Amino acid sequence: MIQQPIHMSDKKDGERDGDAAVVVQTRPKTKRPPLYKVLLLNDDYTPMEFVVHVLERFFGMSHAQAFEIMLTVHKKGLAVVGVFSHEIAETKVTQVMDFARRHQHPLQCTMEKE
Repeated sequence: MIQQPIHMSDKKDGERDGDAAVVVQTRPKTKRPPLYKVLLLNDDYTPMEFVVHVLERFFGMSHAQAFEIMLTVHKKGLAVVGVFSHEIAETKVTQVMDFARRHQHPLQCTMEKE
């Protein structure tokens, strides 16, 4: 005797195959971690070229982008140079501050919650 396969369309409404039960498990939604803005502050001593170099090196900006941000820092007193997770923002601030100190510039870089 040859059995014919049973198709979903062959079943009557409400009829279920015991093997076909699907267990759906819901996962709790995870919250996105807060983001932090990294800010560069203006001072009267750090050369503009140095600021452009910092933006290119630590924030991956093109020369044109870095120049525009540097002018914003110069004219407005500060500028947001990136938005990152806490750990990355903290690392960027530390890298910039260490680099500025090694080159004897008073450049300030901070972070704040977005």
